[in-house]
Amino acid sequence: MGSGSAAHAAGDGPPAGTVSDGNLARNPGFESGLAGWTCSGGSGAVVGSPARTGSGALKAAPAGADNARCAQTVTVRPGSSYTLSAWVQGSYVYLGADGTGTTDVSTWTPSATSWQQLTTTFTTGPGTTSVTIYTHGWYGQPAYFADDVTLTGPGGGDPGEPVPGAPGGLRAGAVTASSVALSWDAVSGATGYNVYRDGTKVLSAEGASATVTGLAASTSYRFEVSAANAAGESPKSAAVTATTSPGGGDPGPGPSVPRHAVTGYWQNFNNGATVQKISDVQSQYDIIAVAFADATTTPGAVDFRLDPALNYTEAQFKADIAAKRAAGKSVVISIGGERGTVTVNDASSAAHFADSVYALMQEYGFDGVDIDLENGLNPTYMTQALRALSAKAGSKLVITMAPQTIDMQSASAGYFKTALNIKDILTVVNMQYYNSGSMNGCDGKVYAQGSVDFLTALACIQLEGGLDPSQVGLGLPASPRAAGSGYVSPSVVNNALDCLAKGTNCGSFKPSRTYPGIRGAMTWSTNWDAANGSSWSGAVGPHVHGLP
Repeated sequence: MGSGSAAHAAGDGPPAGTVSDGNLARNPGFESGLAGWTCSGGSGAVVGSPARTGSGALKAAPAGADNARCAQTVTVRPGSSYTLSAWVQGSYVYLGADGTGTTDVSTWTPSATSWQQLTTTFTTGPGTTSVTIYTHGWYGQPAYFADDVTLTGPGGGDPGEPVPGAPGGLRAGAVTASSVALSWDAVSGATGYNVYRDGTKVLSAEGASATVTGLAASTSYRFEVSAANAAGESPKSAAVTATTSPGGGDPGPGPSVPRHAVTGYWQNFNNGATVQKISDVQSQYDIIAVAFADATTTPGAVDFRLDPALNYTEAQFKADIAAKRAAGKSVVISIGGERGTVTVNDASSAAHFADSVYALMQEYGFDGVDIDLENGLNPTYMTQALRALSAKAGSKLVITMAPQTIDMQSASAGYFKTALNIKDILTVVNMQYYNSGSMNGCDGKVYAQGSVDFLTALACIQLEGGLDPSQVGLGLPASPRAAGSGYVSPSVVNNALDCLAKGTNCGSFKPSRTYPGIRGAMTWSTNWDAANGSSWSGAVGPHVHGLP
């Protein structure tokens, strides 16, 4: 190892007496079965073929809501750089690291027909002594394979040390609307501790106390803590439960989005459509997207203010949102639009996005966010932003998306990739089937907008590309004046929904199977709908709500 030096910068080799250079992952080639690895839901097994090297490889099969995550916790050094790699086969295979103390990382491949190497890097935080490395597949996809996992970088200390015992005395201290302070008894031989919230590691600590932040108000959480050193991680402590305090202006748990839902955009401006208050929005709409939030001078951050031309007081706006929510509707703030300039392209802007959207939720009572960035998005950092928002807002968060047709032609496109990345917290993608040229359908044929086939053959790409039917909606204009092109009669929307949900009223394209769980439809906008006598919501709304 050499003699070492008195001081080392983050990312330098370790000082004398620490483990380095070799692979820090245990049983990296699965030659010892699943020793050292834990696979969710019993999804993992070791097989002899295909194995890239040695006698075994991991085979893990997603099923239902389980993405077949196989993971192990590895002891590391604070403030150090690491490279993680693995060889994989299969569709939508992911490799990543959680609990880094900085930015958690992942990389993936949509289709590896032979062994393909995935590689990513990360730097640990100043108090991080262990990280969790993992592989996983994706919902509805076949089993994937992994072999020869490597994690290189400085190890955490003398591997001859015994694994420490589980911490005792875990207790909750001060709570706020978004944080809980924890403390526990120190463990002999431990070089650090890992804190778990509801079974998921959320941070590492050097001492016997930590504060978990980014929590939702008035919400109960279960915490556990483990001790770690170079030899490994202890069992988790006995759990303690703590409930955050109510937040000022926090909207509280929102209504559940119905199985089949209608989304409508409400315009915070007057462009010739009927000017509405939120209280005027037609009752058929289950999700109301307030359009739009505004970019600020802080990258990634957004704000919202009512257009003075609407003569709508902020107090009445908030009261109207509360009334809609009391009636079982969800109201979300939409980010973007044709002229939107919000950009989330690094970790800092992702954090600003999550913080600012959550602040608007607390201020106005919004249930969530709609992503309508028509100038593209960065899937890595938008995923990070939305997951950070989810951590703050909790399980009732509503996330909708309104990509253009070109954004959803392939699972490798940024929008589609983001939707798949957040599939476990995504509510619905209402693609805009308008202002579009001709596009490929899932059968490889080209379809022109304005027909049942255009709607069904393009929806099929999302339905067969990894999204759950409940996450797919059809977005159409409410009137010919609402969009430059692509308006269709409400009867065409209804026929397309019937074709997808029941296999009836199809055009020349008929899907190979039906999707009775399809979420529903969206329109731009409730204002244009009102200007056209509410004919769109009057026809499409009851039809959506009557789907199987």
